[in-house]
Amino acid sequence: MDHSMHKLDRHFNLPRVREVDHARPFHWLQMGWNDLREHGFASIAYGVFFAAIGYLILAFAAPRPYLVTASISGFFLVGPILAAGLYEISRRSAAGQPAGLRDSLRGIAGNYESLLSIGIFLAIVMLGWERVSAVLFALLFTGEIAELGGFMRTVLFSGEHLGFAAIYLLAGFLFAGLVFCATVISVPMLMDRDTDMVTAMMTSLRAVSLNLRAMALWAALIVLLIGIGFATMMVGLVLLLPLLGHATWHAYRDLVE
Repeated sequence: MDHSMHKLDRHFNLPRVREVDHARPFHWLQMGWNDLREHGFASIAYGVFFAAIGYLILAFAAPRPYLVTASISGFFLVGPILAAGLYEISRRSAAGQPAGLRDSLRGIAGNYESLLSIGIFLAIVMLGWERVSAVLFALLFTGEIAELGGFMRTVLFSGEHLGFAAIYLLAGFLFAGLVFCATVISVPMLMDRDTDMVTAMMTSLRAVSLNLRAMALWAALIVLLIGIGFATMMVGLVLLLPLLGHATWHAYRDLVE
């Protein structure tokens, strides 16, 4: 199949996108693990930074359950931009260049304009999700919003708020799906090529549309691994987020020529 005639090419000059096997995300994780082992200090440094952010988010939002759920979801939304340094480590490693922590930070600084533009997009989406979350709580949650543990037990096990839970999860899924489709490979692409945010996002959308099964599996793995990280009180994020960051770079290289 000649993908150059893909309908997005009518409006954008996009690079060629490959179709991959639906189980390919497991290969990306293996490649990401190899990078994590090879560049352990720099990767773990980013992991500690991510875990600290996650802990601060939970500590700030704990008295306000609606903020906890919105903040955890928001962590997923801004994850692609937070992992830029990990993409740079993998990029430099593949090119045979020095790939230490300082090298990756210099790479981020060299691409700050592109990263700033996509960061603004993600910030707008995150703020929008926080507002939607607050409105859903105000309109649909009829119980008392107490401390976080009590709130979670009430929503998950009482059976009294199934409608709220379903609508809230659907709204979160829509926001997360938008960000995933638009950014799953766009930030690595901006780190790797002289291109603009719109072209990178359209390439990401194209990659998702051509590889629906593989990308659905990749999204599920991301949610699972980050969920494990939060369930371990951020300790797991120290390893899991660097793993996902490096793996995302290999997903980009696998999907885009």
